[in-house]
Amino acid sequence: MNIKINNYYDARKVAFDKIQKSSTFSKVIMAFIMACVTGIMAQIVIPLPWTPVPITAQTFAILCSGLILGKKYGCLSQIIYVILGVAFIPWFGGMTGGLETLLGSTGGYLIGFIFASYFIGHISQRSAKSRNFKRMIVTVGIANFAIIYIPGLLGLALWFYLTQGSVLGIIDLLIMGFIPFIFGDIIKVLGAASISKIFLPKE
Repeated sequence: MNIKINNYYDARKVAFDKIQKSSTFSKVIMAFIMACVTGIMAQIVIPLPWTPVPITAQTFAILCSGLILGKKYGCLSQIIYVILGVAFIPWFGGMTGGLETLLGSTGGYLIGFIFASYFIGHISQRSAKSRNFKRMIVTVGIANFAIIYIPGLLGLALWFYLTQGSVLGIIDLLIMGFIPFIFGDIIKVLGAASISKIFLPKE
């Protein structure tokens, strides 16, 4: 039994080191693939009648991008996702795209994705101990509930003001852009922390 566990730990470390030591070209390709995964998961959409912000699965891919690719290339994967989505690929939530999406109700969240991926990658690369389940819950939780939602809510409030001509109250803003997503995001945070526990070396 100990031999099997040790083999698992060794294989996990070899896989992690292989990604970290890959050529720049390989890492860019992996970043592009992760951008594609994000775009695919963004098509898992649950629209909500009282808000233009839908529930999507893309956040899970974003949280994992920093874990798997590290701060630089995890962040790059989300930059690729946003740039290609704005330029010509309709792979934002619900097969949307274009500059109007970036400037729309969900544009702030898209910006938050980039910073969240970088933050998670930075913490996970800085210390192997940070990759354990409990610490990673805190890291991913901060990325999800602060780094994504702060620009997301600011962007939603600005969009509402520019399109409706009135200022959203704090409660209304939270109902539109935060509260409905809490339960699903907790599951995504736990899922990303589990990915860290299972696949990332702790030494």
